[in-house]
Amino acid sequence: MRILLVDDELEMADPLGRILAREGYEVDVAYDGDRGSQLAQQAHYDLLILDWMLPHQSGLQICQQLRSQGNATPVLFLTAKDTVDDRVSGLDAGADDYLVKPFELRELLARVRALLRRPVALDSPPESANKRLQVGDLELDADNQLAYRQGREIDLSEKEAQLLEYLMRHPNQLLTHEQIHQHLWGDSVEKPTSNALAAQIRLLRRKIETDGEPPLINTVYGKGYRFSSSSSGAD
Repeated sequence: MRILLVDDELEMADPLGRILAREGYEVDVAYDGDRGSQLAQQAHYDLLILDWMLPHQSGLQICQQLRSQGNATPVLFLTAKDTVDDRVSGLDAGADDYLVKPFELRELLARVRALLRRPVALDSPPESANKRLQVGDLELDADNQLAYRQGREIDLSEKEAQLLEYLMRHPNQLLTHEQIHQHLWGDSVEKPTSNALAAQIRLLRRKIETDGEPPLINTVYGKGYRFSSSSSGAD
């Protein structure tokens, strides 16, 4: 699990980053809002821990920006602001949890574990957004289960359309087998076979990657898949 910690108090951020790393998490630390926002948008994280008050832009602004872009990564706010109005503002901005400084380390770790246990949801666009997506030369009409590439129309099954939409909403991000599996099948009573995801990927590749076209779906061995418009991954 990968965590981004953004806090301008070095005396707290650095020790907390080391503690999270000892707990087995991969941790990136940023000390101002601009750098934190940049990392949050460029890389895939399973959890963001944001200080409310930051140089350049606040944790609240970072959270609002990510949510407006459809990024549903869980956000935990760390802040000295402890009024009801402050908590409401944080939650309305899209935060998933809120911890007031000073806090007990064991409570922070418990909240981190709880947020990371939540199933990953498909990042939802605003209600008014068009369901057509485009990455590179591939366009997806999810409502009608159709894709378009190099002038050709591609018919998709419902599951293929769901898979492709999920991949295209997370371009250049590593999506783990568990994340994709949860999105496609969730807690379905009818459990798919262990190789169902690999089979679904193969079927989708055959349709959107014909001879002479650059591959779009990269396999990250042992981890998952990455969707890119200029990929050079392996099958």
